[in-house]
Formats: sequence, C-alpha cells, structure tokens
Amino acid sequence: MHQERINGLALFFVDADGPALSSEQDALDLLGQTYGTEADMIVVPVARFAPGFFDLSTRLAGHFFQKLQNYRMRLAIIGDISGPLSASKALRDFVGETNRLGHHRFAADREALLAALGAET
Repeated sequence: MHQERINGLALFFVDADGPALSSEQDALDLLGQTYGTEADMIVVPVARFAPGFFDLSTRLAGHFFQKLQNYRMRLAIIGDISGPLSASKALRDFVGETNRLGHHRFAADREALLAALGAET
C-alpha cells in the first residue's frame, strides 16, 4: 500500500494482491490501515473484491460503502466491472449515482480516477 497526494487529496492505494474484501469488517480493517495517514480516500482495485461483491442482492457492496461512509472515508474502486454492469441494471444505476454524487468513485483505471478527481476540485 502507498499514499499519494493528488489534487489536494491524500489517496491511500490498496495493493492488488491480498485477501478478498467484502464485509463491513474488511472496510474497518482498511480504515485501520489508514489510521494516522490523513487519508481522504481509499483506492481499491476491483480484483481485491470477493466474488459476489458487485451483485447488489448480496448487500456486500452496500454494507462496505456504508461502513466507510459512517467514518467519512471516501472510496474509489478502480478497474473493469463491465461484466457485472452488463448483467445488472441495478448496479449500473448504483455506479452512475455514486459517480454523479462524487463522494465515492468507480473508475475504469487510475487515469480515469485522476480525471474525475480533478473535475471535483
């Protein structure tokens, strides 16, 4: 993991390798790793999420996002989720609304995330 300051935000980048993330406890563990870093946003690669995370009927994504929201931590998910998006209108709506609000972000890659963050600030 590493941290970078981009457009005035401290971004905490999670490694692509590691245990699958899905639960509220996983969100808390990520928060714990950022303690003392002054991170504004945690950036997680899509590959780190457990199978089923993007199936909104499991509620895994909702609980994960909510836990970070409760602690006022922003989340960015970077990577290709075109498969789950094509299979679920609910997920397409969720991603669209999430990006529209701008607190959390879904981005295809690092460049797309940086462009989105530049547009916010």
